[in-house]
Amino acid sequence: MRAVASLAFIAVVACGNATPQTRPAEASPPSEVARPPAQAASRQAVNDSLTRSRHSAIVEAAARVAPAVVSVNVVRRERRIARSAWDLFFVPRGYERLVEGMGSGFLVTDDGVIITNQHVTAGAERIVVTMRDGTDADAELLGQDPLTDIAVLKIEGTNLPTAPLGSSRDLLIGEWVVAIGNPYGYLLGNSEPSVTAGVVSAVGRNLLPGGEDSRVYVRMIQTDAAINPGNSGGPLVNALGEVVGVNASIFTESGGSVGIGFAIPIERALRVAQELQAHGTVRRAWVGLDVAGMTDTRDWKRRGGVPVTDVAPGGPAARVGIRAGDVLVRASDYRLHTFLDWEAVKLDVGPGDRLHVTYERSGRERTVTLAVEELPTSVAEKLTVLGDVQLVTVTAAIRQERSLRQEHGVLVYDVGEATQRNTGLRPGDVIFQINRERITTAEEARAAFRSAAGRGAVRVYLERGGTLGFTDFRIR
Repeated sequence: MRAVASLAFIAVVACGNATPQTRPAEASPPSEVARPPAQAASRQAVNDSLTRSRHSAIVEAAARVAPAVVSVNVVRRERRIARSAWDLFFVPRGYERLVEGMGSGFLVTDDGVIITNQHVTAGAERIVVTMRDGTDADAELLGQDPLTDIAVLKIEGTNLPTAPLGSSRDLLIGEWVVAIGNPYGYLLGNSEPSVTAGVVSAVGRNLLPGGEDSRVYVRMIQTDAAINPGNSGGPLVNALGEVVGVNASIFTESGGSVGIGFAIPIERALRVAQELQAHGTVRRAWVGLDVAGMTDTRDWKRRGGVPVTDVAPGGPAARVGIRAGDVLVRASDYRLHTFLDWEAVKLDVGPGDRLHVTYERSGRERTVTLAVEELPTSVAEKLTVLGDVQLVTVTAAIRQERSLRQEHGVLVYDVGEATQRNTGLRPGDVIFQINRERITTAEEARAAFRSAAGRGAVRVYLERGGTLGFTDFRIR
């Protein structure tokens, strides 16, 4: 209508100055009747205002980040286990099948480094990244960290679009955020990322660990922006078009979004990504103290603070005077209410950092600075037995780090999957006796295993998760 009305207006003006025609002018259709100049200008102003209003902060934020968002397509091998006598007839023993999965990610460097979730890449035999324009690229897994649920991928490329990175530290409850990713991407025929908008519902959320899940979701960003399967690993973006988090999990009973989603703070994701690129793994923080675990949540709110239950002799905490029975009340500028608050503090620091801690003793508060060290088990000497079982002699520091009941023994630091099946040993087990021989060092364990080889079943007494037990197996 705007173009037609403009032409009609020009025609009217031209008729006023043109030479009269030899035949009468035809009447204009009602739709082409010229508008007065003031009315046309007013309509144009309204249209311009509406056009500008469509380009909201959400639109601009999505447009700024979307080019750097990718689909992460994985193929993993899944072993199917017979769950009933009926299954035994149809599921061959050791049956495996290839399973496809999908998530999201975003580019953080123009040469192809991508951040996503570890639960997206877990067990993947092949990873293919799909760009916004539909281009596929094989991705290399540079590293993954189950504890923080962060993985880093690399594709070949130059001058690739990157996502602007912001900060989660100054997020405001109620401010707009945008979740970008590829939910249910396997059902769609294109690779254009989708956008959902919501607000920051809460910050600093701690999720209680459940079952055997090893991931630690602490100090998370909560949002009501819809996060659905396939969104995992995609960016959570503020109204400025800056990534403030990595979409990770949701609370749901149906499998779909119910408006309670969580994102990993971008600062943590970047720190973990840097560790994975530099070391291939994440060096964990150790300060030489343990705190009380889960209790009644009403007690947390009433008392506040985190009681110290154990201090490693000679460790960082012991060196600055912290003792069992002290109550940690603040660390790294965060108030501590539960053990999860303390876990969040440790998760965001690494070896070489310095941690300011305030604790209470006899009603008086003291503030000290802890020198953060690497986990004792990480730097301890490993001894390999039985082919691929790595053992570490338990020290006072390791005992405190792992909250072990046994004062002496050897820690199973790592063990291959096949050996786990054949021996029943698991990473984290503490062996304190082999047959009738008490074990206090890794060297003693190796000698005991060698002595038992070819002599029938060997019985290994161990501690697992605070419970004592044993496992029997044969050594050829």
